[in-house]
Amino acid sequence: MTTAEDASRPLPSVLAGPLLRRLSSERLLFWLVGSRPLDMQLVLQPDGQPPRRLALNDKRVHCLPLGRHAYLHLIDVSLGTPLPQDVRIDYDLRLPDEGGIADWAPHLLHEGARRPGFVLASTQRRLLHGSCRRPHHDGPDGLARADAWLAERRDDTQQWPAWLLMTGDQVYADDVAGPMLVAIHQLIQRLGLFDEPLDGATVTDSRALYTTDTAYYRRDSLLPDVTESGELRKRFFGGAKKPIFTSANAYNHLISFGEIIAMYLLVWSPTPWRLVEMTRPALDEANSEIFDNELGIIERFVDELPAAARLMAHLPTLMIFDDHDVTDDWNLTAAWEETAYGHPFSRRIIGNALMGYLLCQGWGNDPDRLAGPMQEVTTLLETAAREDGWLPAEPHDAFLRYLQRFEGWEYQVPGTPKLVVLDTRTRRWRSERQLGRPSGLMDWEALSELQQQILDAPSVVIVSPTPMFGVKLIEVVQKLFTLAGKPLLVDAENWMAHRGAASVMLNIFRHSRTPGHYVVLSGDVHYSFAYDIQIRHRRHGSRIWQITSSGVKNAFPDTLLDAFDRANRWLYAPRSPLNWFTKRRPMRIRPRDPDRAKAGERLWNGAGIGLVVLDEQGRPEDIRELDARGFDVVFPPPRGDA
Repeated sequence: MTTAEDASRPLPSVLAGPLLRRLSSERLLFWLVGSRPLDMQLVLQPDGQPPRRLALNDKRVHCLPLGRHAYLHLIDVSLGTPLPQDVRIDYDLRLPDEGGIADWAPHLLHEGARRPGFVLASTQRRLLHGSCRRPHHDGPDGLARADAWLAERRDDTQQWPAWLLMTGDQVYADDVAGPMLVAIHQLIQRLGLFDEPLDGATVTDSRALYTTDTAYYRRDSLLPDVTESGELRKRFFGGAKKPIFTSANAYNHLISFGEIIAMYLLVWSPTPWRLVEMTRPALDEANSEIFDNELGIIERFVDELPAAARLMAHLPTLMIFDDHDVTDDWNLTAAWEETAYGHPFSRRIIGNALMGYLLCQGWGNDPDRLAGPMQEVTTLLETAAREDGWLPAEPHDAFLRYLQRFEGWEYQVPGTPKLVVLDTRTRRWRSERQLGRPSGLMDWEALSELQQQILDAPSVVIVSPTPMFGVKLIEVVQKLFTLAGKPLLVDAENWMAHRGAASVMLNIFRHSRTPGHYVVLSGDVHYSFAYDIQIRHRRHGSRIWQITSSGVKNAFPDTLLDAFDRANRWLYAPRSPLNWFTKRRPMRIRPRDPDRAKAGERLWNGAGIGLVVLDEQGRPEDIRELDARGFDVVFPPPRGDA
């Protein structure tokens, strides 16, 4: 833990941020966490114009306590005079006696710059997108690669993407390295993040959780050794032993609200790492070896954090959750939901992660849509601040039940083309007859709402965390495991896994009044690919592009992916008769071959982030992956296309 001398040193005023969230000419949203309530001045200076100085008073800043020395600042500035589009706008957040960002967070500035800046794009035709940022994946960070790419285009505002779209698994609450968990616990203590009682566990509260001998690599043993805990232990903490996808290590699963908040600070900012020391706790020989291996990977992750933070300080960022933001296989089946929500301990784990998502991700997407949950969470956190830093048990549980029922995480951004971001986690189409079968990713009502949102739009970009059109062979394998009663083993989550959801989704694409051009941006699967899709037997039917970028810092096992890619090419070539036995038979799907892949390969395996550029009609004219190793991978059109 930190020494007494370290604990006595003043804390940095700003612990994380600013992150740029949803920006427009008339309204700016920033996310920032300070060690105390901050008195700030916002400076805005469009290129060629004098600076504007705005005091950030209570009407412009929603300040929420997270602990004794941690305060979330949600900065929401409405502008009477709109800002210009397509030009660089420098900005600063000035603190009394501490200066501006160049003084208290110089890592957020590109070399030679005096301030960070952003561009308000007039169209939504250039987009960065990616998902799955796992800190202890042994590889470089795609956010750092994107920062280097942006720095090279610093003076060419026409090249700046309109949005950085983070399409799921921004944090891994369920798969945490031992050194990361040590840092989380030290940061909780240093900042005095809120504590909470824990019902249904062998520890009474969060303070006991952080110091128990089962704190590391043994969190499954926190459940009482009684019959009703068996299924929960197996599903929630067992570590999903997946023969196909990367095995998940749930033995360090985050539990408390304090752990969730500390995780966000540590994955988005280098500053909190100055407050911790990753000393190895008492572990057995096997876990000591795991810890030491993870330690080197986490240290390399921390080295790239300044670049990742700098990217999010320059590009407006939109986010949506996927399962690992909360827990692996979140709401996969109705049976999973019955087990997880039927126990107070797992219900608290899920709820705390969703509460963290609301505060750290959801608010910045659409604060007006989330005004209700934000009002409720404000009351809860302010009560904890008055009650000596403890979240009150009954109001805490009541709020988490409210979040579980809340509908409104999806959102849309008007523009050219329209951007629609889907919630594929909380509005599931559950299988009522066979509770163990995978639920549809969206229910009938949610899909109907989606159709209404896109009626008569000439083109649309849809963010679906899971690909709408995935690799057919992998979907078949998932189907086989589902039929064997083992959907949890293979992440059997795809749009085709549920007949009702698949049928409605495909019919939306075939509706005569829905857009002529769809671009679907996805992640989730830990490899990248692009498909061109047309509706069969319709001369003027919609055209669809499925573009998948995953992961930002994750990858699929190489040998296994090569085998799937090769077998999928043999079995499901565009003219293969097997295609007529799939639910997508009304569609003609043609894959794009990445230019750096081996002959015939269609799937790209490597950490990075996707870049898509659309033409005036909303059709992709450039699809590429900015590989984290420092090169670009281009997905050219299929042969025969212009």
